[in-house]
Amino acid sequence: MAEIYCGVMSESDASKPSEPNSRSARRRRMEIRRIKFVAGGATSDTTNEEKRQKLELHPATVSRECENAFENCASDGERSHLERDNEKLEAKGISNSNQSPVLSPSPSTTLVDLEVHPKFGVASVCGRRRDMEDAVAIHPSFCRRENETTSELHYFGVYDGHGCSHVAMKCRDRLHELVREELQGREASTEWKSAMERSFFRMDKEVISWNEDLLGASCRCELQSPECDAVGSTAVVAVVTPDKIIIANCGDSRAVLCRNGKAVPLSTDHKPDRPDELRRIEAAGGRVLYWDVARVQGFLAMSRAIGDNYLKPFVSCEPEVTITDRTADDDCLILASDGLWDVVSNDTACGVARMCLRGKAPAGTQCSTESDAGGKIADKACSDASMLLTKLALARRSTDNVSVVVIDLRRDT
Repeated sequence: MAEIYCGVMSESDASKPSEPNSRSARRRRMEIRRIKFVAGGATSDTTNEEKRQKLELHPATVSRECENAFENCASDGERSHLERDNEKLEAKGISNSNQSPVLSPSPSTTLVDLEVHPKFGVASVCGRRRDMEDAVAIHPSFCRRENETTSELHYFGVYDGHGCSHVAMKCRDRLHELVREELQGREASTEWKSAMERSFFRMDKEVISWNEDLLGASCRCELQSPECDAVGSTAVVAVVTPDKIIIANCGDSRAVLCRNGKAVPLSTDHKPDRPDELRRIEAAGGRVLYWDVARVQGFLAMSRAIGDNYLKPFVSCEPEVTITDRTADDDCLILASDGLWDVVSNDTACGVARMCLRGKAPAGTQCSTESDAGGKIADKACSDASMLLTKLALARRSTDNVSVVVIDLRRDT
């Protein structure tokens, strides 16, 4: 039987036998690949297809347990969708390579050198959206509190922009610095909440001031408003210490802790129809209207965000802060944008990540590779987990950007 691509069949192709549609062939097509962003920056609505963000895929070897986890979570129909997506990428000229698997961060990802702890993995893809508006920041050992000589603080953040990408990018580049400024010199754990709140308020103020001074913008958000005041970003931030996990969340990105195989949500999505958020919005004189989903003033599908000056005071930048004690039963922490959580439950995400972490070779095995940002990706198991969750979201037809960070919290590794 001849092979037909895009409705065109060559005579030479007609003489070639087709590859058997065997189970092994399907698995080869579904082999988890590393993703590398080639192009970066926000694009305008008039940008042609060739200038959109591209994906460069490289094959990687994933543990048997990780592959089984993906197959158990995705139905046959979902797997067939993923296979077709991979075939489309291959048809566009994205070649396979037999080199060692490499995951390079997108331009919206900041990584710094990591020596031993904590181990983490990052995956961030545009998915089925036209523009990439997510950003990820990883800063191990970004701060050491006064009078402490050994306890270093590690910063992880996921930002999901809307309207345009530049608010998420500003948060990526700046928010960890504001958190560090607020934390340095403060010793009492009771200061965590106020320090994180002050950091988010300062970030919001900087973004609004920057937007108002923005002249000659080339990003597509200027089509909506010359001052870019209809642009914002969610922010879910984790500061990991030797004994605590501090989460500050503003928006509908989410932090989930996997503890002894069980999913423990450390943040609650800020949706306009959440009862307490609905009361707050109405008390401020705003309204929640339904257009596909609940939206503030009929526009924004989340009730808290950094930026979005045109919807203040109804949309707040105040984060909800949780402080959780670490235990010996903690497996990992997952931070992700709603592109994952829209289609993958907390329990499923934790199950997949835990299986990847526990299914790897001896503790301490690392896959450190230089990244374009000058940093390193230290742990292959965490990288496999984040990549697998990203692939699962795409297989389940997530329509949003998908960004996932997996942090290994096990003390015996």
